[in-house]
Order: sequence, then C-alpha cells, then structure tokens
Amino acid sequence: MKTKYSLLLALFALIVASGCVKLSEDPKATLTPQTYFQTQNDLDASVNAMYIQLARDGAWGFTSKETSYFGSDDLTTDPALNKADMRDFDRLSGTSANSSMLSEWQGPWAAVYQANNVIANYTKVKSTPALINEAVGQCYFIRALCFYYMVRTFGPLPLVLTPLSEDARPPRADVASVYTQIISDLQTAKKLLGATPTQGRPTSYSASACLADVYLTMAGWPLNQSSNYALAATEANNVMQAGVYNLSTPYDQVFTTNNNSESIFELEYSVVGNLPNRSFGSTNVPLDEVALDGNSGWDDVYPEINFFKNAPVCSRTDLTFYTTLKLRNADKVTFTLTPWDSPTTHARHPYYKKFRAGLNGDGVSETATQIIDMQPSTNKSTIIIRYPQVLLDYAEASDMAGGGPTAAGYAAINMVRARAGEAPLTPGLSQIAFRDAVVYERAYEFAGEFGMRWFDIVRLQLLPSVIAARDASENSIPAGVNVSQKYLAPIPLSEMTLNPTWQQNAGY
Repeated sequence: MKTKYSLLLALFALIVASGCVKLSEDPKATLTPQTYFQTQNDLDASVNAMYIQLARDGAWGFTSKETSYFGSDDLTTDPALNKADMRDFDRLSGTSANSSMLSEWQGPWAAVYQANNVIANYTKVKSTPALINEAVGQCYFIRALCFYYMVRTFGPLPLVLTPLSEDARPPRADVASVYTQIISDLQTAKKLLGATPTQGRPTSYSASACLADVYLTMAGWPLNQSSNYALAATEANNVMQAGVYNLSTPYDQVFTTNNNSESIFELEYSVVGNLPNRSFGSTNVPLDEVALDGNSGWDDVYPEINFFKNAPVCSRTDLTFYTTLKLRNADKVTFTLTPWDSPTTHARHPYYKKFRAGLNGDGVSETATQIIDMQPSTNKSTIIIRYPQVLLDYAEASDMAGGGPTAAGYAAINMVRARAGEAPLTPGLSQIAFRDAVVYERAYEFAGEFGMRWFDIVRLQLLPSVIAARDASENSIPAGVNVSQKYLAPIPLSEMTLNPTWQQNAGY
C-alpha cells in the first residue's frame, strides 16, 4: 500500500484552494511535521487540508465517489456514451481496473493520512486545550468516517493509524477489527468535539449520529451482531433528545442551501477556491436538455424506472424526481415540455430534480418552461449526515432491539413521513414489517444520495430482490454473475499490484 503522507501535498492543496498565498522559496528544507506544527494556525491549516483531500475532485467531489454503488436501484446510467465505469457496476460487472472507482479508495485514504499526521503531531502545538481538542477531534471523526465508507465498500482494510513510509505494506485487517477502530475514533471524537454546530465541521452530535449508523450496520451483514441494535438506538436518541436539529427546512431546499436545519455534517465547496462540487448540476441533467447558454446535460446518473414507479405518492416524490424534460427547439429560444418516457427522449428515464439546482441555482438555473443556464461546478455542500437518517436509524434500531416497534420509533418515522407529505405509518405492524417500512422510507428520503440506498442493500442482503424488480430496459446483467459476491467492490488493481500479499475480494 502506498501510504506515504505528504505534508507538502496537503499544504499545496490548501494554498491552491485559498488562492491567497504565494511561496517565494522552496519550502522542502524547512517544512516538516517537527517544524510546522507549532501554532494553532499551523494546526488549523493542516485540518483544513484534510477536508480538501476528501472533498476534491478525484475524491468525494464528483459522481465517481459512488461508482461501485450503481448496483443499487436508485442509480443507473446511460447504456452508451462515456459511462462505462459506472455502467459496469450497474451491470454487476465492475473490475479492479475501473478507473473511476479509484475515487472511493484514494480520496478517503488521502484524508486518513492527513488525519494521522495531525494526530501524531498535535502535541507540539502551543495553544489552548479547547482549540487543540476541537482540531484533533475533527481528525478522529474524519478518519472514522473514511474507514466507515471504505469498510462497507471494500471489506477488510489495512488499519493505518500513524504516518508510514512509502515502502510500508500493512496487511488488511478483518472487518470486525476495522469497526472496532471506527467506534474508538468516534468515541474519542465525541469527547473532544464541541456541541455547537459550526459550518462544515463535525460536532459531538455528528459523532453520535455516525455511531448510530455504524452500530446499525454492524447488526447486519457481514458481522450480523444483533446486540448492536440497542447501541444504535441509544446513540440516535442522544442526538434526538439534544434538540439541535429539526426538519423545518422544506425538502427541496435541503438540496439548494448549505448548513440548513437538518445538516449534521457536510463537506463544504467553493468554485472560486478551486474546490467545486460536481455532484450537482450538469451531471444529473439529461443529455438532450440544452440551456439557453448552450450547455447541455451530462446524463451521468438517474434512477431506475421501477425505483421511480414504486415511490410513494407524496410531495417529496414530486420534489425528488424530474419527470418532464425541457427540450430546446430549433429556434434555440423556446422549449417543448416532454414526458420522461416519450420515445423522443434520449434515455426514456426519469431524472433527479433535487440535484439539479445546486446552491441557489448555480448548477441549473431554470423556470417552469425554460433552462436558462447550466453548470457542472457548484458551491453546494454535500450533506454526509442528515437528521432524517438519525430518526430512521432510531426507528429501525429500537424496533429490532426489542420485540417490535415502539411508540417512540413510530414517532420518529412519522416525523420524516409528515415532512414528505405522507400519512402516518400504519399502526400495529410486526417487527419485520416495521423494519421493512423504515428501509422503504429511507430509500426515498435519501434517493440518489451518496451510498445510502446501496449500503442498506448490502447490510440487509437485498440484491436478489432488487435485481428481480428491475425493468427489462435497464442495463443488462450478464448471465452467470454471482450476485452474492457483488456486495463488495474489488480492491483497485494498482493497490493489489503494490501489495502482492493481499487477497482480492471474492468474485474479482
């Protein structure tokens, strides 16, 4: 594993993003962890660089961050065009040579290395304990978050917790050991972080919310440790009882504003700072839509047809899916409103409405009848943890921890349903029926959002039923694919080459 951490690389990334610092001499002779970590500004700059490593293009700043999750029913892509990397995983046929998948590996690891360097050197900083704790707590949180995404995506991982040399070749630790480290890091983050929400930074409640989801996941595949349901419910309830977050933001505005009332942790972006978010705007727009400014859609990602058709009838569904395309006429001024399933459309699929606008329209600016402007780069944050996730984690965990759903569990899911425009959930459901209702609710509350649906499919082993429900027109899955081996992505070929003692995941 290529694990060398480069302080210079992280600092140069910070300089590029800020656009306001010039280097007048080669810093290599003087800039080292021993000499750099002296002041609070040094510490803060290194923490900021950690976020840049994770948020950048080539990490979590583009649709490539979810390449291997396209086996889910809430994601599909064009059957042709230049979408082969995502299409291969949509067909459950992705390989270790997939270049887009590297974002899922290299991005989180770059952030982990940066976090490790701060954790190893923060004691050299001269500052107040409160400021130091806040900075270091963020590093523990981000390290845990990155390991959490990677262990669910790739399975066993090397547990790299300190800066290592470029030649180090650590073994892959088993999944249970990785989760033990994730929990330890999040518990440490809870102790170090403050409770007051700060733009683009985690709090102690962010750590609790993440822990709730971690415990819920550990109760499912591959660990199947049902005792973790109670722990998940406890952590989720801690966040709920704090009263810090709520669902007062209208559903559509969750995806057009930053730092809204339900954002528990989000990654910040800045186009002028050379750190754009390209997960909104053009990537979600049909190929055949062209704006007045001449820019057209990229057709990268949209939902499967039957996933859309099975959505609940409610206002949230209307705000989630884009079902009437605006096709520019030959006069290049007027548009024809065209249903998604019209033979005149390119993909004959619905799209995601909630990912079009970006931050207040810096992705797609449009009216009911015209598309004025379209851009691929936006300032919209990516919300990694939203409050509805806490509510639904609590509802499922409290149900599965005991003998069935509780009044508090019903109240939690009904808060989400009320904002969605749905009636309260049917009372008196059995334990499994209630669990399934929560999973269904989560599928549409978080439709198309970073790994949310895929990770439910994985922990509950739902791929056979998801595939069986696919419309025949979707990208086809080749005969002979062993579905049971497709819950994990392959370790990238480049990493397997560097680490010859590693064993590739089954099925690749």
